[in-house]
Amino acid sequence: MEPSGETRWTFLTNHAHVLLTIARDPQARMRDVASRVGVTERAAQKLVADLVEAGYITRTRSGRRNSYTVATGRPLRHPVDSGHELDELLAVLVPESAPTASPD
Repeated sequence: MEPSGETRWTFLTNHAHVLLTIARDPQARMRDVASRVGVTERAAQKLVADLVEAGYITRTRSGRRNSYTVATGRPLRHPVDSGHELDELLAVLVPESAPTASPD
């Protein structure tokens, strides 16, 4: 339990939380992603845009909704994680029953 007033921190970044949320639910609405991650909808949109630009997810418009696909085989970005791929993270943190990725 944390004393009140202390800052909470997590091991994963908001980018990772957004990516994992999308991997678990590729049809998630942006407001749902934002709510699950604990950021504003605008922040979630920016995080998704970063992930799209970097090639970690693709966005497909389907009517009025977007759906997302997580890319496979992408390297983790930090030098400490060199030699590891996104797939390894997803294998640990996304249940197998969730539709996670399709090959790029």
